[in-house]
Amino acid sequence: METDCTRDDAPVNARAELAAMPAQRSPQTAQTARPAPLPAGTRLLHIGPHKTGTTSIQGALFGAKETMPAYGVEFPAASRHPMQAVLAACSRGGMIGDTTPTERHWQQFVEQVAAGGRKTSVISSEFFADAPDDATIERVVEQLGGARVHVLVTLRPLAKIMPSQWQQYVQNGLRMGYEEWLEHMLRKAPYEKPNPSFWRRHRHDRLVERWVRVVGADRVTVVVVDDRDREGLMRTFEALLGLPDKLLQPVPDTANRSLTLAETEMLRNLNKEFRGNGLPDELYSKLIRNGAVMHMKNACSPTSRDVKISTPGWAVEAAAGIGAEMAERITAMGVRVLGDPALLSAVPKPAASDGGEEPRMAPEVAAQALYGALAAVAEAGAGRPGARGVHQTSSRELVRVLGHRCLKRLRRH
Repeated sequence: METDCTRDDAPVNARAELAAMPAQRSPQTAQTARPAPLPAGTRLLHIGPHKTGTTSIQGALFGAKETMPAYGVEFPAASRHPMQAVLAACSRGGMIGDTTPTERHWQQFVEQVAAGGRKTSVISSEFFADAPDDATIERVVEQLGGARVHVLVTLRPLAKIMPSQWQQYVQNGLRMGYEEWLEHMLRKAPYEKPNPSFWRRHRHDRLVERWVRVVGADRVTVVVVDDRDREGLMRTFEALLGLPDKLLQPVPDTANRSLTLAETEMLRNLNKEFRGNGLPDELYSKLIRNGAVMHMKNACSPTSRDVKISTPGWAVEAAAGIGAEMAERITAMGVRVLGDPALLSAVPKPAASDGGEEPRMAPEVAAQALYGALAAVAEAGAGRPGARGVHQTSSRELVRVLGHRCLKRLRRH
């Protein structure tokens, strides 16, 4: 288990007063709308962390993969996100129930990057933020280009990251409720249970510091994402890569949407039953995460009636205080900062729906989740090369496959 929670052990309420303080800005903090491009031949390494716009930028970069070479920029990955390769490089296992990535995944990706030659290239994975130590970071940097590597870190306020990260952990098997989880992350030293990865990713000043130790402050850029400018991050990537304005465009990805509170609570209770009955992790991966949850997210979009995950006031204030502390330390490191560091300590206004409403799941959403699990069973049962995925198979055909399998089992008994 990681022991990477490097926060100070002072009580959270002792720093809450920092929330009202604007972050100090160093002379290198850049507020320009369009920064100068990085030198030609740079390998721009975007390390996340999680929940800072990584999926949207990866989708946009992959969508422009065939267009960017005309401007001297390569996206050296065969998919939107080279997750398996990066997990292997950072000595991390896969998601619960998934096959553990191997060194071969990483070496194949390194070869893809090297094939770009002297061109500028861009590499993006939030799992680089999980690198466990300086030696791992040194290896990653060296194998991806050494002195050509420029590290990009994207940041959002902790108060906005926390609910999204919690529901993501629930999608990977977490059984703890949101407020109890917040107590562990913010009030119970050493702040590493049940998810030691959280502070390794989201103690952002320590994250930036680890990479600065390896590549130097002059080769690190921090982008503070402003959620009010929905495409601002894409415009920043275009500028740094020397791409034309508006070349990068959003790519819809319903599979990446966050769960509503009702959906998350349904899954969390299912996780309790799953663990309580000792079912194998592989079954969870196939039927729950990649079956029920994936189909539900693809088939159902949240509405204004859905209750969102609401962070209690004490946790918002604590997160803002930590954000102010992190912003101050980052700007003092001498790295280039694009955007307003004060956003990291801003206290978001409560949403209009944050009134303690009881989360309720619509019957059709529950039906889609159940159908997704059944469809995953049918797909797994097909067991033949070239079998279509769940979302490529009609409901009628899936029902027929399931019925046929059930009859065969009954006859055997």
